[in-house]
Amino acid sequence: MNSAWNRLTKIQKKRKQTLQYEETEINPNKLEISHYLDENLKNIKEALGNSDDLNIREFKMGKPSLHKVALIYINGLSDTSINSNSIIERLMGNVNDTASVDPQSPSKLFTYVKENILTVEKVEDITDWNKMLLSLISGQSILFIDGWDHAISCSAEGGELRSITEPTSEPSVRGPKESFVESLITNTAMVRRRIKSPNLWVETMKLGKITQTDVAIMYVKGIVNDKLLTEVKERLSKIEADEIASSNTIEEWINDDTWTPWPTIFLTERPDVVAGNLMEGRIVIFVNGTPIPLILPATWIQFFQTAEDYYLRWQMTSFLRLLRIISFLITLLGPSLFIAFIAYHAELIPTPLLVSLTAQRQQIPFPVFIEALLMEVTFEVLREAGVRMPRPIGQAVSIVGALVLGEAAVAAGIVSSSMVIVVAGTAIASLTIPHHTMVYAVRLLRFPMMMLAASFGLYGVGLGVIVLVAHTCSVRSFGIPYLAPFAPIIFADLKDTLTRFPKPFLSTRPRLINQTKITRTGTTQNLGPSPRESQIKDNESKRDSNET
Repeated sequence: MNSAWNRLTKIQKKRKQTLQYEETEINPNKLEISHYLDENLKNIKEALGNSDDLNIREFKMGKPSLHKVALIYINGLSDTSINSNSIIERLMGNVNDTASVDPQSPSKLFTYVKENILTVEKVEDITDWNKMLLSLISGQSILFIDGWDHAISCSAEGGELRSITEPTSEPSVRGPKESFVESLITNTAMVRRRIKSPNLWVETMKLGKITQTDVAIMYVKGIVNDKLLTEVKERLSKIEADEIASSNTIEEWINDDTWTPWPTIFLTERPDVVAGNLMEGRIVIFVNGTPIPLILPATWIQFFQTAEDYYLRWQMTSFLRLLRIISFLITLLGPSLFIAFIAYHAELIPTPLLVSLTAQRQQIPFPVFIEALLMEVTFEVLREAGVRMPRPIGQAVSIVGALVLGEAAVAAGIVSSSMVIVVAGTAIASLTIPHHTMVYAVRLLRFPMMMLAASFGLYGVGLGVIVLVAHTCSVRSFGIPYLAPFAPIIFADLKDTLTRFPKPFLSTRPRLINQTKITRTGTTQNLGPSPRESQIKDNESKRDSNET
């Protein structure tokens, strides 16, 4: 045992040494910005491998002695109109303005250009080589002046970006028709339009040793739990990855429990959902290049709520939420209960139905578990094919394929028609679960429940439910119980869970998430007729009394 542990330790040490060696090879040696323009241009070309998308524009400016200047940017990441109109044209068109500047002092010319000529939104003086290189590959334009060991970083980010469109995975009839895009700045601005408060704070950082991906943490100061905010920042700072490709990478790094099938971080593409969660005290993490931000902490019941719930009347919302919970139970337990009743508890089935099921299964050569497993796997293959193929073809494959294969399987005597009904009903029920991360978890958990039903009947199903509930009770999302407010039970927070009370009664924020500012609306004591209605009623009562 000790020898195996020592062997594993040596392998880990060798792996760390290999990773360190690769990092030193990937990261070039630190350079310094030189006084000489040609040397700076040479070093930049070598650092970027003489890339074809690297654009260097050299020109001269200033009188009586012309100064050599170079503007460097990357095609596609920088806005060419800003470079032409706000930088190059300004520098070349204001040569007479620099006549009063000492020609022997590039530093004064540098300061004059930065403060009086450039008309871009943001200008930064850079002295560090790595910072200058990072600004360049982030889309900014870099300006060098010969004879001065500084660089000017000009905000000229641009390029083609996707425009704001309607949500695809979270549609709404009465809600806003906009969703997040791949631009970090655009996404944070969409949230600020909904929460016009100076307490809405955004903190940015760069993650990924190589990718240097921009990540933003958004929260409402005064509402967010400070301990939760500190925990989120600590977990983000501990991410040691070369690549942050999407928000899913961060999700897997900062999860409380890697092995649980339940999603412990909420995902959305709707700005109104983000705004609502921020006002409850949650934290949102945006990742540049990803239209799906992370909302944390998350609870189990949150994955059965939609944005549409808050645009409908509370009666309809409550009905739809209960319908989703029932569909969740059908998706999770439907096939396993069918297997248990057919294989072990046929005496519990009504006699007419049992006779019909027995007649259907007389020609089936497989046990009921194999039959159900075959149908479930086939349907999952069809569903995956429909998702991965182009949309018009994918819809045809998933619909026609299910109909044709189901009918052919029944006609060939491979599966019974009752099994096709159970599998199809389970698939339709899964479509009512609004968030795909929860759907994936339920689809995965359905198979072990089927195995338990095939092994022990209803006792196996009951055992599986007990184990699943016990595991779910132990899951945490950034320290918050996953089953809150059911376990532990918090009666005040039950108003917006399985059902939804009218909005005037939702006067508090979730207590486990927010412990600083629980109240978010006034009390319901003032509910009732308006002052105008009260005055009308008083006048009517006085008139009636006078007539009497």
